[in-house]
Amino acid sequence: MTRRDRLIRERNHDVYRTDKKLPDPSACTECRAMYRAGRWQWGDPPVDAKQVICPACKRVRDDLPAGELKLVGAFQLEHREEIQGLIRNVEEREVKNHPLKRIMQVTEQDDTVTITTADADLARSIGDAIHHAYQGELDYHYPGEGDLLRVRWER
Repeated sequence: MTRRDRLIRERNHDVYRTDKKLPDPSACTECRAMYRAGRWQWGDPPVDAKQVICPACKRVRDDLPAGELKLVGAFQLEHREEIQGLIRNVEEREVKNHPLKRIMQVTEQDDTVTITTADADLARSIGDAIHHAYQGELDYHYPGEGDLLRVRWER
């Protein structure tokens, strides 16, 4: 007998990811990342590569991030250079093997720095690294609709 009283959640759909594979090889016309063997990677695309725009470049163009990290409080202002260095190191490490994991924008207002990313996992990785290095309060929020991960760190 099948239960009919359970809540069925629809899968969130990311309009920047395609369900079907791109032609192999494909190359992003903006960042030169290459789609090969089922994933995005760095490398020199062959001359016959299909020209496309990768999901990260589309997000940047549309200004529609997948992740948002807010650093709040006086502590992050006092340790600004150290924290920014940590953020750059995490991004460099991630983007080396995963071209779609990029920081889109960094904005500052009063005692808050907001970092938007083209990949939700990058916002989470940066938040985890800052929390590991400086402790404080770290919070993740997945809204009910859409695919934007909001991460907040404060100390």
